[in-house]
Amino acid sequence: MTAEEKYELRVTITNKIISIKEHIIDLQELTKPIAPDCAIGRVSRMDAINNKAINDNALAKKKRQLDGLENALENINEPDFGKCISCGADIPMGRILLVPESRICVNCASRR
Repeated sequence: MTAEEKYELRVTITNKIISIKEHIIDLQELTKPIAPDCAIGRVSRMDAINNKAINDNALAKKKRQLDGLENALENINEPDFGKCISCGADIPMGRILLVPESRICVNCASRR
């Protein structure tokens, strides 16, 4: 990976981290507990509880993605960065730019 590609990747990862952190803040607001004394109907309360569960799941996924991006940014200068941890092949730059937190190539990912 060239220095220019690493710079482009670093910018891409940093922008994704900023975006995900903003999304996490929004999801944290949506996943606050629903007060039992809140004056909403029973059906509306069930909808709110269901929506909270969906948002909890989305929040957990975003946190995992953020961890992966921060790990990628931290390891971008390692000699094995951009190599598949399963087969050792180079991960195409296009995939790294789209999913920088991915540590496996498309072929290995499709077999899982």
